[in-house]
Amino acid sequence: MDKNIQELIEISRQYGADPRYVIAGGGNTSYKDESRLWVKASGHALATIDEDGFAVLDRKLLAPMARRRYSSDTAIREEQVKNDLAVACLTKDRRPSVETSLHNCMEWHFIVHLHPTLVNALMCSRMARECCAELFPEALYIEYTDPGYTLFRKVYNRIKAWRAEKGAEPQVIFLQNHGIFVGADTTAEIRNIYDGIMAKLEARVEILPCHSEQSEESGSFGKPQDDNLTEFVPAVRTVLSRAGRGLKTIQVTSNALTQWAIESWDAVKEPFTPDGIVYCKSEYLLLEGTDADAAEKAIERYVARRGHTPKVILVPGVGLLAVGDNAKNARIVTEVFLDSIQVAWGAGSFGGAHPMNRRQIRFIDNWEVENYRRKVASGAARGRVEGKTIIVTGAAQGFGEGIARELIREGANIVVADLNEVTGEKTAAAFNAICGSNRAIFVKTNVAEMDSIRALIRETILQFGALDCFVSNAGVARAGDLETLTPETFEFVTKINYHAFFYCSKVASHVMKIQTARDPEYFADIIQVNSKSGLVGSKANYAYAGSKFGGIGLTQSFALELAPFRIKVNAICPGNYLDGPLWSDPEKGLFIQYLNAGKVPGAKTVADVREYYLSKVPMRKGCNPEDVCKAILYAIDQTGETGQAIPVTGGQVMLA
Repeated sequence: MDKNIQELIEISRQYGADPRYVIAGGGNTSYKDESRLWVKASGHALATIDEDGFAVLDRKLLAPMARRRYSSDTAIREEQVKNDLAVACLTKDRRPSVETSLHNCMEWHFIVHLHPTLVNALMCSRMARECCAELFPEALYIEYTDPGYTLFRKVYNRIKAWRAEKGAEPQVIFLQNHGIFVGADTTAEIRNIYDGIMAKLEARVEILPCHSEQSEESGSFGKPQDDNLTEFVPAVRTVLSRAGRGLKTIQVTSNALTQWAIESWDAVKEPFTPDGIVYCKSEYLLLEGTDADAAEKAIERYVARRGHTPKVILVPGVGLLAVGDNAKNARIVTEVFLDSIQVAWGAGSFGGAHPMNRRQIRFIDNWEVENYRRKVASGAARGRVEGKTIIVTGAAQGFGEGIARELIREGANIVVADLNEVTGEKTAAAFNAICGSNRAIFVKTNVAEMDSIRALIRETILQFGALDCFVSNAGVARAGDLETLTPETFEFVTKINYHAFFYCSKVASHVMKIQTARDPEYFADIIQVNSKSGLVGSKANYAYAGSKFGGIGLTQSFALELAPFRIKVNAICPGNYLDGPLWSDPEKGLFIQYLNAGKVPGAKTVADVREYYLSKVPMRKGCNPEDVCKAILYAIDQTGETGQAIPVTGGQVMLA
């Protein structure tokens, strides 16, 4: 790889990974020589960009764009510009940044264009021009201009005038309500320039605490009260998702920033930058409180007026509800709007906030290039449970991990609920490495304790806004006959396999009822991962079998009670997962337990025990998580069955 391109990648990643400079993957970077320009392609994040993330353009084909006269009609003009950029682009599979022409007209080898929070606190203030001249007299200041060709022409002409007046090339260009361009012939010099700019602004601007972290502090802000969260947010999510609008994901944030925004609504109610509109839309919604009926009316009025659901909802007593078409989108909305609050606060150091005006906002709302960025940011649907939020207990490893892995591949947001904190965190991280627009989190959970389950539900709603499906998978098996199994072991197995299913269903169904009450087309699911041992007895394994038989009784009883609320309750009854740790763990697995308990007559080795159980399966295969997940997906998909025990046993157990 060329040394200059390597340096371009390094400086892009440096700033792209620093939230002081880049929010939601914004900004772009470039390198140019005499003949070619490398510029960040649309849809690529600076923090993770590599060589394939840059579009390469022919500068000879770019140069005429500065002289060409395009149509006066905005839509036609931007289409003409887009087509000319496409002609100049040598990498046809990568759409170049809309600001490519700006990068080309600055005669420096390296250009780094960013939207730092501190810079925009200045650029989105009432005294932006005056304070910029005071703090940075060597910089070129450009008043707000619509992005695209119009902005390019203005910057191009101002650079020409600067050269004529000063006999030099500007290195720093501030754009009102937009950001900053810095150019230099080395990346080291660009870093020095940015360091100097930030140092001056840090000395001038006070930053509110809790930029993006939820505060644990007590007082007027912090995490919202349980009732405000678990009773209100799921209702809002349902209202946002109904009428064919698609399942939404809500990320809840409550901290000093959101508290100040609610109290200082006039300072934040208008967008400050094009990026703010791209990701958060151009109108936000402030609710008066946590009355769900009032919130429903306010949301429907918003939809009737705007033609889409709000992205940003502020609620006293709750905080910021960032609404996304998926988890990735909700997180971006959170980051961008929290940054906007910081900008509004910081602008107070420069005479107060100066948002974009209505004409400027309408331009961005209707601009094709920004609509393209919106589409890229939203992600694409791909799975059978796309957008659903699903808790899987016991998902850190084994059967639960396999089930959760398949569900995240099908587009679900997954909550890994498990006692094993180290393994659980690793599992969630592994899921996030394979997910698309969805997301996984880990929540340490003891399913035998009601308070722990309540905390699990609460964290799920904080992160995703709802609970669509609860998969009660956590379970234990302890083999032993009547002579050897102790009462303590029997009670332990019953507590985890039977009582815990009741605890989980009790807490989960409460939230699900809130959701189903506001959409007659919406169904929720509670699914117990039971066992074939819940359908037929199991010799010397009665504690396990008894708890699983009881689980089917609970499934049928819960199904009868919850059917009027459109909450389906079903059980999946897998055969033996012979390759999973429950069976094959060399110290505690069922193979070794059954061998030691003499459950398999004549068995002398673990291999003998395994062969014995395989011989009972007509299809001669153990059950695996993929098999079980197919049954779970069926249970979720259908709306005509509840209270069922669905066997997945390879024919070992057949229902009449």
